[in-house]
Amino acid sequence: MMNVLLVDDEPLVLEGLRTMVHWGKFGFQVCGEALSGAEALNLIHRLRPELVVTDIHMPALNGLELVEQSKRTMERPPKFVILSGYDDFGYALSAMKQKVAEYVLKPIDEEEFEAILQRVGASIQAESAAQRTENRMHSLFLNNLLNRLIQGEADEGLEQQAARALHVKTDAELRCLLVETDIGSADLRERLQLLFPGAVDRSFQDNAGRVGVIVPTEECSADRLEEIGLALYRDLTGSLIRPVIISFSDPLSGVRSIRSLYLQALEVSKSKRCQGKEGLFFYGCCRKTPEQRADHDEKIKRLAESVCAGLSEAVEGQVHDLVASFASGFSDIEWAKTRIADLELTLCRRISEMNGTPGPLMARIREQHGSLGDIKDYPALKAYVGCLCAEAGALLLLLAKQNENNTIFHVIQYVDREFHAKLQLQDLSRQFHMNATYLGQLFKKTTGKTFNEYVNEKRIEEAKKLLKRTQAKISDVALKVGYPNTDYFISKFKSYTGMLPSVYKGQWENRQADQ
Repeated sequence: MMNVLLVDDEPLVLEGLRTMVHWGKFGFQVCGEALSGAEALNLIHRLRPELVVTDIHMPALNGLELVEQSKRTMERPPKFVILSGYDDFGYALSAMKQKVAEYVLKPIDEEEFEAILQRVGASIQAESAAQRTENRMHSLFLNNLLNRLIQGEADEGLEQQAARALHVKTDAELRCLLVETDIGSADLRERLQLLFPGAVDRSFQDNAGRVGVIVPTEECSADRLEEIGLALYRDLTGSLIRPVIISFSDPLSGVRSIRSLYLQALEVSKSKRCQGKEGLFFYGCCRKTPEQRADHDEKIKRLAESVCAGLSEAVEGQVHDLVASFASGFSDIEWAKTRIADLELTLCRRISEMNGTPGPLMARIREQHGSLGDIKDYPALKAYVGCLCAEAGALLLLLAKQNENNTIFHVIQYVDREFHAKLQLQDLSRQFHMNATYLGQLFKKTTGKTFNEYVNEKRIEEAKKLLKRTQAKISDVALKVGYPNTDYFISKFKSYTGMLPSVYKGQWENRQADQ
């Protein structure tokens, strides 16, 4: 049904309009009545009627002024039917200039008025259908723009397009509200739109089906945004939709920050889902700093070093500390498992470097604890890591005894530790008291690679890790892995990986955003 607001300063006229006209016959229902133009303007903003039937002569704010102010202050004002007791062409001309739907003289002829309602109702419905089509097209267009920004596409033209579609300035301060639940995305976007009345649709759906909204802070304060989130949570949980996780980003400036806004909200959502929680959550209340993330990496590194050094007493405490930091912090267990996968890879490589075979070791661990990918909780992850470290430590200790007198093994160990320094085969041959040519031949026979190939591969693998996990500049990464010349590093990186370091870093960041 379409809503109609009745406005006249005479109560008897209002009563007659309400009771004598068959509103429902033409798809209308009376949603309110007002005795003055000022009261009517407030009701128009609050009730959002599709049609207003108003007298032209009222004190303070007359009917034509009501039309003018409504159109000036509202993006989508209602249609107006003007009632007048005066057959004055000047009034009719003013009404025409305001583009009112109809101008009717009192006393009202019932048949004439019903014909007006039929015409106006058909016009409102046609415009509503056209508006729905336009809204769907806008929604698809905006969804495409926002997902391109979320995926890391950075382009000034794209940002300007997004700003126009969002109806914000390119440097506007924004936040992101993200909803994760089982409800269909179309229904969820409609519910969200109802909570932002009068605002342009700024919602989107990510590639995992989550629904988000980009919110300008100048239009919606943090308190108001929290109220909207609570209203949505009550609506969804009241409909027996569970679980519901609603996450909020911090405010950031500029359309180019949309990717960061989304990633903040996504990080909150994934963490709370992993912990089995639901409700409203803010990024600022529980975010991980870069220092805290670096702390996890440092714990992994120290644990691997302790396992390789055979420090079994230290390993047990380090395993407990590492998994506890994952569980009590802000880490999604899927992210924690990727860090443990890195530990696995480090230990397996170490076993291979010491002429061991890691395959049987990993098979035994999986037989006892299942695969790492299937682990669902932190106690199971702790048992898995503890077994991995104990088994790997025992095997490495055995291999170390077997390799004590193997000179080439010690050379390779030295290269593995010092690859970031300036290494020359001639220097190594003197250090280990071997002929340089013979050392080079033995090195290739043992590793399957020439000395230079082996060193370059070690450096490139380390560079890939730094590009994934840090925000260091390309030149800094080059220096850390043993290439004082950045251009030479870029050339070597491309020859080994097929892409430039900057492209590799960008691809990894995009992959992280998709998870």
